[in-house]
Amino acid sequence: MKKRALISVSNKEGIIEFAKGLHEAGVETVSTGGTLQALQEAGVPTIAVEQITGFPEILNGRVKTLHPFIHGGLLAKRDNEEHQNQLEENEISPIDYVIVNLYPFKQTLEKQGVTKEEIIENIDIGGPTMLRSAAKNYKDVAVVVDPSDYNQVLQAIKQDTLTVDQRQQLAAKVFRHTANYDALIARYFTEETGEDFPETYTITYEKAQTLRYGENPHQSAAFYKRSIPVKGSLATAEQLHGKELSYNNIQDANAALEILAEYTEPAAVAVKHMNPCGIGVAHTIDTAFQRAYDADPISIFGGIVACNQVIDQLTAEKLSKIFLEIVIAPGYTEEALALLTVKKNIRLLKLHVEPAEEVGHTFTSVNGGMLIQTKDNGRINPDELTIATTREPTEKELADLLFAWKAVKHVKSNAIVLAKEKRTVGVGAGQMNRIGAASIAIEQAAEHAQGAVMASDAFFPMPDTVEAAAKAGITAIIQPGGSKRDQDSIDVCNEYGIAMVYTGMRHFKH
Repeated sequence: MKKRALISVSNKEGIIEFAKGLHEAGVETVSTGGTLQALQEAGVPTIAVEQITGFPEILNGRVKTLHPFIHGGLLAKRDNEEHQNQLEENEISPIDYVIVNLYPFKQTLEKQGVTKEEIIENIDIGGPTMLRSAAKNYKDVAVVVDPSDYNQVLQAIKQDTLTVDQRQQLAAKVFRHTANYDALIARYFTEETGEDFPETYTITYEKAQTLRYGENPHQSAAFYKRSIPVKGSLATAEQLHGKELSYNNIQDANAALEILAEYTEPAAVAVKHMNPCGIGVAHTIDTAFQRAYDADPISIFGGIVACNQVIDQLTAEKLSKIFLEIVIAPGYTEEALALLTVKKNIRLLKLHVEPAEEVGHTFTSVNGGMLIQTKDNGRINPDELTIATTREPTEKELADLLFAWKAVKHVKSNAIVLAKEKRTVGVGAGQMNRIGAASIAIEQAAEHAQGAVMASDAFFPMPDTVEAAAKAGITAIIQPGGSKRDQDSIDVCNEYGIAMVYTGMRHFKH
């Protein structure tokens, strides 16, 4: 009996050549709609599905392949006598090859001005059903969903060398593909109904690259990106120079971008091991970078720098004098690129930094599970601050307090940030107690602590951190408040003339 292939594709890439090859191999082709027309116009002898089913396409194409003559041909086991008898009794011909890809649901979602009706109509029903039927019966039916597989499958068909293992690999790709497709649809409806934490949480990502290794050389790793691109995401960056990003590069670069998104003025962020080692804001990007560099000229070595303005020649001259893993910016002048690309190993990424996303979730894997939470988009309005002390902060202190509060949100807890004149001067990160984090920040700041402000990601359980701040010459503090012993810290502040304000909001980052 002549072999039969069913072809129905939205993405027509390579399908004419593939179908011609099948015809040359003696395979009979069945098709639908636009694919049928394309194949016939290309001179490929093709049978319309309705000739097989004896039933026309109805409901504007919503129903065309949902028929026993199709799915019986797909699901019948060749080594099952009862199945074969039923095919014969019902005059159903087996289908040996299925080449299907789906309505462009993802591309439809990404279109500007797309209507809900258009989105709904691009939810494929017949396509996934055929793919799943064929993949379930992979021992007898070869199913191809990815155009990149056309050539190798065609060669195997011509040489009659398509093995069961290859068919299973193709089936596995089908189920990954339909899972991804369904996950996008599920996510769309979930967002439409406003459910943050539904009874099942399905997310889907597409492989961007295989990485050389993970956090350490003995760990393997890959980088996956959201199926629907996120503006300002590292996954959408254009790499202009340097070798591929590593696992740790991606982690650090993402941390730098999340921090940078907090600031609207020209800003530069230096990151090391996912913590900021320097943040600077100024009227020009070269001054902003200089402030970020001055914050910690030691830790920036081997770090990552992200800027929210185009890198000009002056800034590039400063960057080129330091060993950096990555520089990220919305663009680079020709002069800046010429300077920076002299350095062979530096990675230069072009990416427009978007303001911090107001929606979304963060995911943390745990053994056997996943923690999911809404993103920490908490922001404060200066008018909503509570002044806890006798002395109010000056206008300059308030500006630095707000700057430091944005920074401390992105430092691993327990976290303390010291800032002065729109730059960090000391960062204490990831300590088991708050005074430990404060001590590190104060020691790093040294003489720059004099006249600086302090931000704490959580309240002070005791007054020791405030006492250390007073001894270092810190003049103002911003913290959430809410400790049973708040008054102890307030009393110390009043004693030393320190202004302290409460945000009423905690920023733990574990």
